[in-house]
Amino acid sequence: MGSVQIVTTILAAAITAVAVWLAVRAVLKMVAVIRLGQPAPERFSDKVARARTMLVETAGHTRMLKWGVVGAAHWFVMVGFVVLSLLVLEAYFEVVTTDGGLPIIGHWTIFGLVTEIIGVLGLVGILVLMAIRLRNRPTRPGGRSRFTGSTMWQGYFVEWIVLLVLIFGFVIRGFKVATDHFEFPFWATPVSHAVGAVLPDWADGVSVAAAIKIIISMTWLIVISLNVTMGVAWHRFLAFPNIFFKREPAKPAGSGLGALRPMTSQGKPLDFEEADPEKDQFGVAHVEQFSWKGLLDFSTCTECGRCQSQCPAWNTGKPLSPKLLILSLRDHAYAKAPYLLAGGGKDLTGEEKATQAQLAHLDVLALAEADKPLIGTAEEGGVIDPDVLWSCTTCGACVEQCPVDIEHVDHIVDMRRYQVLIESSFPSEAGVMLRNLENKGNPWGAPQNTREDWTKGLDFEVPRVGEVDDFEYLFWVGCAGAFEDRAKKTTRAVATLLNEAGVTFAILGEGETCSGDPARRIGNEFVYQMLAQQNVETLNEAFEGRDKAKRKIVATCPHCFNTLGNEYGQLGGEFEVVHHTQLLAHLVATGKLTPVQPVDGGVTYHDPCYLGRHNRVFAAPREVLGDAIAGELTEMPRNSERSFCCGAGGARMWMEEKIGKRINVDRVEEAMATGAKTVAVGCPFCSTMLNDGVNGKGAGEQVEVIDVASVLLRSVKPEQSQGGKETAPVGG
Repeated sequence: MGSVQIVTTILAAAITAVAVWLAVRAVLKMVAVIRLGQPAPERFSDKVARARTMLVETAGHTRMLKWGVVGAAHWFVMVGFVVLSLLVLEAYFEVVTTDGGLPIIGHWTIFGLVTEIIGVLGLVGILVLMAIRLRNRPTRPGGRSRFTGSTMWQGYFVEWIVLLVLIFGFVIRGFKVATDHFEFPFWATPVSHAVGAVLPDWADGVSVAAAIKIIISMTWLIVISLNVTMGVAWHRFLAFPNIFFKREPAKPAGSGLGALRPMTSQGKPLDFEEADPEKDQFGVAHVEQFSWKGLLDFSTCTECGRCQSQCPAWNTGKPLSPKLLILSLRDHAYAKAPYLLAGGGKDLTGEEKATQAQLAHLDVLALAEADKPLIGTAEEGGVIDPDVLWSCTTCGACVEQCPVDIEHVDHIVDMRRYQVLIESSFPSEAGVMLRNLENKGNPWGAPQNTREDWTKGLDFEVPRVGEVDDFEYLFWVGCAGAFEDRAKKTTRAVATLLNEAGVTFAILGEGETCSGDPARRIGNEFVYQMLAQQNVETLNEAFEGRDKAKRKIVATCPHCFNTLGNEYGQLGGEFEVVHHTQLLAHLVATGKLTPVQPVDGGVTYHDPCYLGRHNRVFAAPREVLGDAIAGELTEMPRNSERSFCCGAGGARMWMEEKIGKRINVDRVEEAMATGAKTVAVGCPFCSTMLNDGVNGKGAGEQVEVIDVASVLLRSVKPEQSQGGKETAPVGG
């Protein structure tokens, strides 16, 4: 060992010791913060499925690859980070001696070939990612960037570290080639040989380059250890457990889509018959009241902004960015952590749990952070502004796009629950809707005895449950389908088509009440459970004696479809629920319905969020429309899982849209740009919102918004279809 090797060895050992010590300290801090969260025992179920999903999503990059080039580039960088860590380890042998290498595998030609390929592809990948970040930098002219709000220096720092580590990997090999210490043939490592051809025959070059590579790598570790909220780096480690502990590992898309996470206290679902606000947690009022998985979510965010780029609120000038919301919660949690770890915190009555002695040594900044309200305006020092909280449509675009399975919607609704149930703080116009749900059983406040008025004028009898001995489907009409004039046309169209196809069905009539979706999404779990339990009891009675396979429900509203099919099971209601487009597609495919007259003028289809993203029903409505028009749909640029929300979900249907551009107008402009004369929908909320958007654009005579069922009816029974345009009623 020469003098150069002595120096490089000492430098490598010293910086590694510091980096490892800081990293251990950082990991212990992160674990301590995450453990502050509430229990979530359900996250430990079905470990085999969880492990399988984690491996598929990470190794297969199934979510990242939805973004094409950037996904492929990120995969090469990820594989490079994992595999080429062996070359960082090898550098510790190379600082000691110029011909050093990994024991056993370090001299295998296959090892040289694989690391060469990965090194080259990793270089290409990181350069692509750097170019994408620069092209989408927040300061660029025009447009809102998905990186707006991200801590840009951290992204640049990580990317440059990766680039330099990869470059110095080839420099080390190049010096080995130049000094004739390289063990791999040219055919296996052509890039390394090419680098060696231009480097001098410097005997100490290998050790110096290896020391620089170690210093670069350990500098990265030191920097991220001093910045535990540096998600752009830490997600490399935290993504694995975050995906493993996702809510529903078997789901094909976002784990936080479909059903909401039940309202819990100390990890157990809340029973409102026994719940006590002084003893049980009602929603989330403080950051430590999120589950430990929530705190892990916040820590894992990589600030990539995919959620932000897809969010309808963000894209129309609202203050909500799912990314910035998660980052705000993350930064608040870690800033408040010293206070919490010292024993601080408020009990459910608002009293301080810590003694003065416990808090005496705390930094004033931690104490100031502890005093911040979780929800509050800038003047109040709130972590999350109320306008941010109430801008969410719960469309699920953020959850769909997140590459590390953060469950944004669950966290937003948990915060809403506390605001509604304990603080009674929510947009005033939504109060009318909640009162109507409690008193009338529907959000419009319509008389219950008018629920069956939609059946008037039909040329066949619509049977009620109890009036017929048997039926194949219970037709869940829903509040919109029963009371809203435009939606009634869809209800009649579906009933007519089912009758035409010979499908036996029955309705609950006045026995039906609201599914509870608007109450639950706004945060009023109490009203939701009241309505849901009533419906579950009614439905169980209607299906008494049948097994689940014969407890079939068809629903025209995706919100009802989602609630009945995904959430009523939490309350003892197990049913097989289909959306009307699924049933109609089956009836057409089996020849029970036959389109005879193609609908012309061009048709585009708007995917409802709760049908498409939340429940993965993309094909059925397109199949129905394809048969009805005898041709291809004209797709909007944002379709299927990337469909743009209409703006009505999350109880936004009953809240005024006062900030930025109206979401429905943005979507209508996209639909009109296709040139299609008909915009087909599969949801009464979407129908209302898009019709309002079309009328707002003054295009009511040029573009028609109607349900998929109405399009099919015009093709199956052109002489009996309702004809004419489905115009919005006054005040609708």
